[in-house]
Amino acid sequence: MAISINEFKNGLTVLVDNIVYAVLEFHHVKPGKGAAFVRVKLRNVKNGNVQEMTFRGDEKIEEAYIEERKLQYQYVSGGMYYFMDQDNFEEITINEKDMGDKTKFLLDNIEVTACFFKNEVLTVNLPNFIEVKIKHTEPGIKGDTAKGGTKPAEIDTGAVVQVPLFIEIGDAIKVDTRSGGYVERINK
Repeated sequence: MAISINEFKNGLTVLVDNIVYAVLEFHHVKPGKGAAFVRVKLRNVKNGNVQEMTFRGDEKIEEAYIEERKLQYQYVSGGMYYFMDQDNFEEITINEKDMGDKTKFLLDNIEVTACFFKNEVLTVNLPNFIEVKIKHTEPGIKGDTAKGGTKPAEIDTGAVVQVPLFIEIGDAIKVDTRSGGYVERINK
């Protein structure tokens, strides 16, 4: 359904040149001479790129209806990631390129949220935090404290995270999947 530029609001998803964008912010501009226009900052939903576009006040833009579905990660094979839809138990495959760097925090059976447009996966959103175990790191030195610095540690997904010096192999930690940063040690 086409909507008027005057109906723009933050968070709205629109289709421009067959690409789905989310409106981040917009400004109505009424110059002294000439017609009014709207300057819009848009984020490409698929790859996250942000760009500014200008639309005339009388233009109509196609609204994009995004469907969110809960998926459960199953396995990876041949560069394809396999998920199960939690509602209808269908198998959904997403190629490695579309997954991007989110693959480094995929745990077995983790539940993710996928955004679909016309049954095509646009993006996969991981939970904000995951709990993982340290698979490999250099040993800490006696006297190291929480404020003494960081060292690289490999977690059980294969990703490398910077952790405090007191963290050891086998420790369980909480990781922020948005930044890839260490949050806290978990006592299990």
